[in-house]
Amino acid sequence: MSFFRKSLLILLGLAVALPAAAQQLPVPPSLAAKSWLLLEMGTNQVLTTENPDERLEPASLTKLMTAYLTFSALRQKTIGLDQPLPVSEKAWRTGGSKMFVRVDTAVPVEDLIKGMIVQSGNDACVTLAEGIAGSEENFAQMMNREAQRLGMTNSHFTNSTGLPDPQLYTTARDLSLLASALIRDFPEEYGKYYSMKEFRYNNITQPNRNRLLFIDPSVDGVKTGHTEAAGYCLISSALRDKRRMLSVVLGTASDSARASESQKLLNWGYISYDAVTLHAARQPVASLRVWKGAEREVKAGFASDLGVVVPKGYADKVKTEFVAEPRLIAPIEVGQTIGTLKVSIDGKPYNDYPVTALENVPLGNIFIRILDTIRLWFA
Repeated sequence: MSFFRKSLLILLGLAVALPAAAQQLPVPPSLAAKSWLLLEMGTNQVLTTENPDERLEPASLTKLMTAYLTFSALRQKTIGLDQPLPVSEKAWRTGGSKMFVRVDTAVPVEDLIKGMIVQSGNDACVTLAEGIAGSEENFAQMMNREAQRLGMTNSHFTNSTGLPDPQLYTTARDLSLLASALIRDFPEEYGKYYSMKEFRYNNITQPNRNRLLFIDPSVDGVKTGHTEAAGYCLISSALRDKRRMLSVVLGTASDSARASESQKLLNWGYISYDAVTLHAARQPVASLRVWKGAEREVKAGFASDLGVVVPKGYADKVKTEFVAEPRLIAPIEVGQTIGTLKVSIDGKPYNDYPVTALENVPLGNIFIRILDTIRLWFA
């Protein structure tokens, strides 16, 4: 089950978990947009959404996938930040927004990244695509493979820029998967480039089109998009009090509307919900008895931080109960489910989370196994 569907089920279950006097979840805002989604990234909970699976033209939001593959190529060392990439005639002639590279020159990868992200340069995208994959067509195949890996089942890419194409489409849900993966998998690159407010290249200074960077200090990215068919789109992310929200707003009527509607969505999320950390990553929830193992106990916990998002006023009503799997017998492997954390809100069941082994426990020697077998007969 995808995190999106699971999050919706959790939120639907929350209405049951809350007492009868407060069964109404916070009322989300109505936006002047075709589709939208708000994600609390710390818990992967979708707080509100409208038409999340409607296929729409992504416009320059496509460049998030181009950036993701570029950062992947840098990590794999198939390209380098200082490496100059040649500008082809195709890249130079590509229409729409431009970085204004010159044909038959070579531009360092880092300048192309800034041109792609800050200036939304289509010429920069094509140059990067050709430098990484040999051609934009090959790069589009890489984009689609990566989309499938990320779980973007309602997306298809045909170019690196987002220029209109009948076979280029995505959804708000898929874009939330892509944007959250970019922030999660490449935090240093995200922090370095997506908060840049302007970039100067070829004696031309262009501002970042994300208006929220200039009016909301908590917003640190991510990307705008616009075509006639797509309307004005914005994926934005904010970090307030160590909580990160991601909003996807597609198909508004103007540049100012995509900013104001995104701001409205982010503000509502922070005002209406509290995040509750249940357990920190790799910190033991319990130590459990292991039979027939080289060790007598195994630590149980979570590989990553576990938290939930609840309506304001319910943070202190969240309670947890750990239930261990009966008779754990070696071998035990890291990641193996060995218990369940039951979460309730105000005494009402909310959700169950699998608790896994934080360490390996191999089989014990023959004497331990025989002795524990006898003990289990009488247990």
